[in-house]
Amino acid sequence: QMCIRDRYQRRVRADGQIYLDVAYFSKGIRPAINPGLSVSRVGSAAQNKVMKKVAGSLKLELAQFREVEEFAKFGSSLDESTRNLLARGTRLVRLLVQPALKPIAIENQVLSICAGVFGFLDRIDVSDIAKYEQELISFVEVTGLFNDEPFFNLGKDIDEEMVKNFLECFTRMFISQNTNKQE
Repeated sequence: QMCIRDRYQRRVRADGQIYLDVAYFSKGIRPAINPGLSVSRVGSAAQNKVMKKVAGSLKLELAQFREVEEFAKFGSSLDESTRNLLARGTRLVRLLVQPALKPIAIENQVLSICAGVFGFLDRIDVSDIAKYEQELISFVEVTGLFNDEPFFNLGKDIDEEMVKNFLECFTRMFISQNTNKQE
């Protein structure tokens, strides 16, 4: 039985407080930051506009997931919408796990988060989320997708329809390639 002092490690920074969660760390979630307890004086003002827009729905979905995840531990029967919320939350958390010392360009972060919040990861097995993200980033880099006509101008806005159309095509391609390998 862990007390709250054992579970959370607080790190005070000049621009806010970051709470590191031992349970997240144990699950392999790095960085193991608890977004529900951590606060920032800067907030989303430091983010570019596109990331702020995409991250807003990500934060909301993760907050709902964390809340429902706690209740789901009690083993009561869950309705379909709650199961879907838990499944998406699990995928979003997995999406946020980043390999150490391998920074991801902001454009690729936004595109990956879009895949999660727009529901494209719902069709991907949790164990394949890292592979999906890696192949998505590789595909974008190889094709030079951001070189000609980007999906978004990081300082301004995102073309949601274009992003959704691209992610739909990529997700279908990913599923078909990975289904064929398993058969």
